[in-house]
Amino acid sequence: MARDSDGVSNNSKTPADESLNCGLTCTSSPPDCSGDAADGAKEKKEQLLSGEADGGGEIESLNVDEFAGVAAFGESLNCALCFQLPERPVTIPCGHNFCLSCFEKWINRGNLSCAKCRSQIPNKTASNPRVNSSLVSIIRSAKVAESAGPENVFRAKRPKKTEKANTGIFVTTPSDHFGPIPASNDPVRNQGVLVGECWSDRAECRQWGVHFAHVSSIAGQSYYGAQSVAISGGYKDDEDHGEWFLFTGSGKGRTNEDQKFEELNEALRVSCKFGYPVRVVRSYREKNSAYAPEEGVRYDGVYRIEKCWQIARMHDSFKVCRYLFVRCDNEPAPWTSDEHGDRPRPLPSIAELDRATDLFERSESPSWDFDEGEGRWRWMKPPPVSQKPVQGLYHKESKIMRMAWTCLLFVVFIIFTGSSSILYRV
Repeated sequence: MARDSDGVSNNSKTPADESLNCGLTCTSSPPDCSGDAADGAKEKKEQLLSGEADGGGEIESLNVDEFAGVAAFGESLNCALCFQLPERPVTIPCGHNFCLSCFEKWINRGNLSCAKCRSQIPNKTASNPRVNSSLVSIIRSAKVAESAGPENVFRAKRPKKTEKANTGIFVTTPSDHFGPIPASNDPVRNQGVLVGECWSDRAECRQWGVHFAHVSSIAGQSYYGAQSVAISGGYKDDEDHGEWFLFTGSGKGRTNEDQKFEELNEALRVSCKFGYPVRVVRSYREKNSAYAPEEGVRYDGVYRIEKCWQIARMHDSFKVCRYLFVRCDNEPAPWTSDEHGDRPRPLPSIAELDRATDLFERSESPSWDFDEGEGRWRWMKPPPVSQKPVQGLYHKESKIMRMAWTCLLFVVFIIFTGSSSILYRV
């Protein structure tokens, strides 16, 4: 088969090399439709892509027209290489979509043009593809619509970007709270913090109790454990594979001193030892991850630290502390079209462990684990007892109390000033 100089088939309708398969089970092309539903498909697609049709983590039903609309534009969502609904979809500037694995194989073969329209793929996109989380929610809808049929279709609403908070902390959890933040600790919205919620910056993220540290990428205490981490591009050799990632600890390992298992690094090791769930947020600042958001920070669920060790990056360099995080959340990740959360998975093979020192692996059963009977992750042992008070909440009652105390102090100040003036005159 003839190919042009970019390695792309001259026949744009001919499938790419059969080895370029996403490796995952994808649904077949949705059925065709016509009439009013087809006419409204474009509008429905734009609404879903923009997030206007999604809501705050509840469940909504799709009527027959909406089902037909999803089916109508379903084929245009397909991967340009394997021609299936893409898994971990990557959208390039020309508007065509790829499975992340298909796209990476395509680029690794030296192809820098779209397999469908042969438009040039920018170097930034080729070297740093990002999963299109907006498209993920559409694909979930299409898969549910295809499997359930138009008579009984439901779609999980994708969380909208959390509105900017005015002041204070909006959840009834202390700063050392472990695990997900449930609805019972969310008096403002009564839904908890949902996987996929986004904020403009770390300050807003903190206001919803997800990651309390202002600057540090680790929130925790050396004697107690780590509650959360932020992936924000601190080290270039950190690996992010979505469901698992390698994380480097804090300290001066990249300058003139070994990192040690102390302070925040020890907090991570304590969480590894007891198998505590660690909340994870990803920042747009992470330039080497396909799973980082395009902007702001995003909550991606809870992970468990399975191993930690020390390693020197080069033969004569200083050592750093490294951690293996594996996702263990009941909600699906923002980059997967699956409607379900995680199930226990085998640990990945880590090549650098052959050169690691001071390797630590958990020997006891984890506190947060998968309950086969209930089919979900939960606390198998009681969570750690909080050692800190609940952060201040921004309630009307507390605001009124602060105003009342301010007025009272002002009155006392006036009385005291007046009395002093009278005594001075006397």
